[in-house]
Amino acid sequence: MEESKILGCWPWQRMGTYKYHLFLPIFLSAAHSHYLGTSPRDNWCFHILVIAALRYALYQAWSSFARLHAVVKHHQIISYALTYEQVDREFDCDNGIILHSLLAYALGPNDISGFSIWNLRGLVYLIAFHAGVTESAYYWLHRAFHTKSLFRSFHSYHHASTAPEPATAFTHTFLEALLQTVLMSVPIFASCFLGGSCLALFYVYPLAFDFFKYLGHFNCEIVPLWAFQKLPLLKYLIYTPSYHSLHHLDLKSNFCLFMPLYDYLGGTQHPNTHAFYRSIRKDGREAVPQFVFLVHCIDILSSLHVAFSGRTASSVPFRGEWYAWLVFPIGLVSCFCVWIWGKTFVATKYLLDGLHAQSWVVPRYGFHYFIPACAAGINRHIERAILDADELGVKVISLAALNKNESLNGGGLLFVKKHPNLKVRVVHGNTLTAALVLRELPAETSEVFLTGSTSKIGRAIALYLCRRNVRIMMLTTSRERYQSIVDEAPADCRHNLVQVTKYQAGQTCKTWIVGKWATSQDQSWAPHGSHFHQFVVPPVHEYRKDCTYGKLAGMKLPQSVEGVHSCEYTFDRGVVAACHAGGLVHALENWTHHEVGSIDIDHIDLVWEAALKHGLEPVL
Repeated sequence: MEESKILGCWPWQRMGTYKYHLFLPIFLSAAHSHYLGTSPRDNWCFHILVIAALRYALYQAWSSFARLHAVVKHHQIISYALTYEQVDREFDCDNGIILHSLLAYALGPNDISGFSIWNLRGLVYLIAFHAGVTESAYYWLHRAFHTKSLFRSFHSYHHASTAPEPATAFTHTFLEALLQTVLMSVPIFASCFLGGSCLALFYVYPLAFDFFKYLGHFNCEIVPLWAFQKLPLLKYLIYTPSYHSLHHLDLKSNFCLFMPLYDYLGGTQHPNTHAFYRSIRKDGREAVPQFVFLVHCIDILSSLHVAFSGRTASSVPFRGEWYAWLVFPIGLVSCFCVWIWGKTFVATKYLLDGLHAQSWVVPRYGFHYFIPACAAGINRHIERAILDADELGVKVISLAALNKNESLNGGGLLFVKKHPNLKVRVVHGNTLTAALVLRELPAETSEVFLTGSTSKIGRAIALYLCRRNVRIMMLTTSRERYQSIVDEAPADCRHNLVQVTKYQAGQTCKTWIVGKWATSQDQSWAPHGSHFHQFVVPPVHEYRKDCTYGKLAGMKLPQSVEGVHSCEYTFDRGVVAACHAGGLVHALENWTHHEVGSIDIDHIDLVWEAALKHGLEPVL
């Protein structure tokens, strides 16, 4: 292996999440010292773990801060550039914390009982050596890594992220991390050598270093104009997010660590640095969304499956793994806070063929929709979101899952009737959901067993299939609702609609379409080799090993989409719910009608063809 490759890869590169086991020796040593009677104050390994925990907490704070749309929407530097590939590449952004912890464990002081907690002289030394030695050495080292050979072999890995994120700050090759560690250690060791040793040095410097690293890679210009107007010399002492973003956009400028002074002295400051900064702070950069997908939280665990809580975790489909329960208490507290004080907020945004799209979240969980006393409050949230979208100039707002529940608001019909002059089009997106379920059925299908048969989607599927001479066993105990659907069918097709009231009626049919939650007992009546198609949220559990299960109705977004970096619930990467895609198609087609209430059977094929025309692909 070439030397550059050896120094480019981390020693624990292939360990994946098992790399966190590297903390185990430090933890055991801290526990052993405590067992021997060493106080936490004098337990060096204990301090290593606390510092590491604080650094992780600081990263999480910056990462979550970057997802606060209300904060970053006006001054974001680069929009719609984050990808799944960047998220994967930056999974190892915490390798530096692990490296520093291991080195502190191996090379740290044997006895810290003589260290004071605070030493002002030591902190002065720390600042002086950082500004005079670390900043200067980093500047020239950084410039060296931008030479052709070193950049290609090492530093290009960091610059593969064109849109800096907090995680980008410490996404480095092993060689770069080692050299940066040496530069970080100089102020600490020099301060201790000169008699300024104290525990605060080991806490303050790594946390301050991380803080300013994350600041420079924040991708939102949060430093206000008045800071430089009142303190003109500040422009030489501290960089801003836009300052370092220019370095990622133009590799030949803005090389400094934190202090632009060295770029001034070296003649490498980008000529548009100040104009770029002022334009972002003064003008703002948020594009008004043209399409909004209005969702709600499904349950407590899945509500944490968002980039705000965990960027890496949200980049893969939600599976509810055992370790997710470790943060369940946080989700429980969040649930009550959202219930009491929550307002509709922006969760994600992306760009597709020039169309700016966003997902807004109604601050309610799935169980709220089954509490009658919550219905009025939920509708107020949905209505407020629709009116806000109308005021902003949004073209289409699509209602997701329970937000369009028939018993809640008639599939959105309530709001359209109440506000007849809406400019925004309200869409439930169920037409495309029905189309996708229907396209999943084999061409030779002659009989289906349908649950949730009198719902909007169930009704549409039944009426569509009966016209094609497919026999539909409609599971429902309501004779009235069944009969209303039969009356809608053409007279010569009505014989294909058959009411059944028990799951046992499906024991000879291998094609089940599930639109209502089915227990293991319900599923047990399906014959061996059956396939369960479904449009129920959440999807049914796969109890039967001798049967196959379809996925939730979803559509894969075209390759041209920008800014998608998290997964929608249990869907794979780049896949959205069919009702989400249905609203998106409505906006792309510039249709001017509302899609609320019952599904127009004659529109099913039309919507399907429009979806394919815009590059959306079915996930079957």
